[in-house]
Amino acid sequence: MDISIIIINWNTRDLLLSCLSSIYENISVTIGYEVIVVDNGSTDGSVDAVKKAYPQVIVIENRKNLGFAAANNIALKKITGRYALLLNTDCILTKGSVDELFNFMEAHTDAGLCCGQLLNPDGSKQNSFANFPCLLSYLSNESLLKLVWPSRYPSKYRSYPAPIKVDSCIGACMMIRKKALDEIGAFDEDYFFFFEETDLCYRMKEAGWNIYFVPSARIYHMQGKSVGSGALPRAMFYRSRYIFLKKHYPRKFIIYYIVIFFRLLLNGLINLAGTIISLGLNRSTKDRLVRCAYLILWHIKGCPQLYPDKGGKE
Repeated sequence: MDISIIIINWNTRDLLLSCLSSIYENISVTIGYEVIVVDNGSTDGSVDAVKKAYPQVIVIENRKNLGFAAANNIALKKITGRYALLLNTDCILTKGSVDELFNFMEAHTDAGLCCGQLLNPDGSKQNSFANFPCLLSYLSNESLLKLVWPSRYPSKYRSYPAPIKVDSCIGACMMIRKKALDEIGAFDEDYFFFFEETDLCYRMKEAGWNIYFVPSARIYHMQGKSVGSGALPRAMFYRSRYIFLKKHYPRKFIIYYIVIFFRLLLNGLINLAGTIISLGLNRSTKDRLVRCAYLILWHIKGCPQLYPDKGGKE
């Protein structure tokens, strides 16, 4: 088996079916692959729909939402492929995209992990890779860093005719070498959602593996559809970021925390001013203010657990 494709699902039935359709329509017949869907306790009929439409898919049913890391780890223990392709339900593969990633990994034995170019529905580019967090990026504007320091901060706004090395890949679609996973271990289950792939890439690079962006592999990504965009997902993002920073930069963690919190306060004040000036008529500014208020209150409470039903470690 060449590739084991793993998809984690939680109540995204229609997205999941579209994702599966794109797999079977667009992967070369010369590649041997299996598809594993891990369902995190969905109540929208996802499991029955997959079993009916794609009986060849291996379905693992969890009784509750275990999160991205834990659910992937369950599947990773069962894969038979030399590579694992992790795919979000809100992704649609294009013709040859998986072939491009597979051929690249076959030709570059130093690559522990790679990703392709994520696209919005209109074909415009999304961020497909990211730099590891650093104090400079939190103290300044990362968009500005990408402009003045392109060699250190690559950007979706530049064209890359060939693959490049990056710090980490966005987890919506990425191919991982099984040999590298066996060496460094699978996902850290302290993360529920967000930063799992960043942590994995960080550990891979520490172990001597390289991470690559392969621009010729193009994948449509309905960004945010699988997790949502409200205040709770943002808090989940903040919590995962703090887990990452405390784990990998323990001596500087308090500095990172203070900088991030004060930036949040500043954003809250800016959106408060905008809401007052617009008399609350600007919906987007008002929504950002509500999210900022929720996040500030969550910080004041000590960044409490957000997913009490996960089980395992907090």
